Amino acid sequence: MPTTDPIEKINKMTTRLQREASKDSLMLNMGPSHPAMHGTIRIMLELDGERILNSEVEVGYLHRGFEKTCENKTYFNLLPYTDRMNYVSPLINNLGYVMTMEKMLGVEVPEKAQYIRVIMSELSRISDHLTCIAAMAMECGAFTILLYKMKAREFIWNVFEQTTGARMTTSYIRIGGVKSDLHPDYEDVLNTAIDETRKVLKDISGLLDKNKIFLNRTRDIAVVTPETAINYGWTGPCLRSTGVYYDLRKSFPYLIYDQMDFDVPLGERGDNFDRYMVRMKEMEQSLRIIEQAMKKIPKSAAQTMANVMEPAEAIKASREKKVEKRIKLSPNLEGSEQDKYQDIFTKNKKIIVPPKEDTYSSIEGLISHFKFFMNEHGIRPPKGEVYFSVEGGNGELGYYIVSDGTDKPYRLHVRAPCFHVMAALEEMIHGHYVADVIPTFGSVNMIGGELDR
Repeated sequence: MPTTDPIEKINKMTTRLQREASKDSLMLNMGPSHPAMHGTIRIMLELDGERILNSEVEVGYLHRGFEKTCENKTYFNLLPYTDRMNYVSPLINNLGYVMTMEKMLGVEVPEKAQYIRVIMSELSRISDHLTCIAAMAMECGAFTILLYKMKAREFIWNVFEQTTGARMTTSYIRIGGVKSDLHPDYEDVLNTAIDETRKVLKDISGLLDKNKIFLNRTRDIAVVTPETAINYGWTGPCLRSTGVYYDLRKSFPYLIYDQMDFDVPLGERGDNFDRYMVRMKEMEQSLRIIEQAMKKIPKSAAQTMANVMEPAEAIKASREKKVEKRIKLSPNLEGSEQDKYQDIFTKNKKIIVPPKEDTYSSIEGLISHFKFFMNEHGIRPPKGEVYFSVEGGNGELGYYIVSDGTDKPYRLHVRAPCFHVMAALEEMIHGHYVADVIPTFGSVNMIGGELDR
């Protein structure tokens, strides 16, 4: 019987590689305890001097049972777990999951909520690419790039914090809409983030695009052909760096992407430099999408404070059966979103959390709140299975969900783009030097939480 003991498995793998290795070659472990391996990847290298003759990549050091955990949570309560998968662009993880659920439930999302989702997703994409290039450049010795990129990311995270209340793991995009409307002053903060990001991108291009050292470390290193990339199941920036035109926002448009004018950058050689360049150009396209969305986003149809009555006035009106206005709650109970639900949430009240104004001011609202969160109640999609995918920071991020009619998924599987890209790493580094492993590993943007679900 095949062994299940991880230690024995590693020992057998090591023994096999040692048996196949030449007498003059050297066996070397790179990771998992290694700064560039993030503590989650182990690469066993067979070396002739510093040239790589053979390698084997072992993943799974961060595995936390994401899918099985989600199968034991309700459809609403598992949302925060999606944040932690790709923690660099968590909002896109939210989006992929909730749109899969919306496809299963057959619900429509208001237009304004779709625009908000696009703005937040593209900001997340920029954050993802900034982090990837920052780490890749730093591992090539360009520490200044890291500082510049992190500066730009801070401005983007300011937008997240202002609107969602969190900077990293937000759980903001919800089934049926978004948690809350954009902040009233979001345009100023967002414009600042766009301007500062553009300045940083210009500075980075000036520092790296024609930098002899950076070019020597990345040009014609780890070249991947379009055929090889497709065979491994590559998607996203890595696939596009090989010259393949495939972007889910163009090929299978969702939300309001078909109304946006943007280009899909492509590489020419499929090497480390092309993977860097494609991400740089994609960030500029994401900024274009955000600016268009800001101009086209529908204005809110929310009620004004003139339609809100004080509690004493509400009591008197209720006795006279003349309740025509919304009750003003005390600050510690106020939800302040009920009047905006028509813009940011679907009309299907069975799949959204009741607003606090209803929960705290009526018995019907309180009962609805209890039933939404009670076991065996809440969101209960019909029996069946569904798959939906979005364009994540690293490629096609898809969710496959099987429903048995209860409030928990019978099966939830994630098609994570990192897994397919990492499968090709052994072939990418073959024949190169040990020093080439680091920028190559950085160029594919491995995110441990996404890889080791």
